Amino acid sequence: MSQRIPLTRMYDYRRMLPHHQKAGRALFVTFCKGNREPFPPDARDAILRHCLHDNGKKFVLHAAIVMPDHVHLLLTPLQDQSGWVYGLPAILKLIKGSSARSVNKLLGTSGPVWEEESFDHVLRSQESLEEKLEYIRQNPVRRGLVKKPEDYRWLWVETCGSEHSCPMPLTLVLLVSLPVWVGHSCPTPLT
Repeated sequence: MSQRIPLTRMYDYRRMLPHHQKAGRALFVTFCKGNREPFPPDARDAILRHCLHDNGKKFVLHAAIVMPDHVHLLLTPLQDQSGWVYGLPAILKLIKGSSARSVNKLLGTSGPVWEEESFDHVLRSQESLEEKLEYIRQNPVRRGLVKKPEDYRWLWVETCGSEHSCPMPLTLVLLVSLPVWVGHSCPTPLT
């Protein structure tokens, strides 16, 4: 049985950076590839599927983007059957571990895929959530990969009317042009 770190503890020091988590609050998370060589398209497909896999089970995913050398997630951890909020380290271990195994298998490589450390930020308001969502959406545009966010194949944004409540006002969602990946399903099952 795993030990749980109470959320009443303000900081969980893992490696060098503090990781702050508050129950019921959305988190903006970034983790980077161990080297800066870009992921090929099929590896990005697999990574995005792994980001979506536990959506609705351990966290509510509001947005995800897989860039050539890093990932951004906007998520709110859920509670387990005992009422404990799933910790961000455990969520990231699932996503990074399973995606690394898939990427290594796909590319015929072995070893670490991701940097050990991740960067996270607890969002304090609806405005902050909207700002981070727009930051995620515009990331491939700023990098010159596409002209419009919805043209980026590895962008996923939560939609209202799905099995989970919408984390943002409906007016914002109507302003967001939805990408290829919408809703709470993946194009192909995980293997």
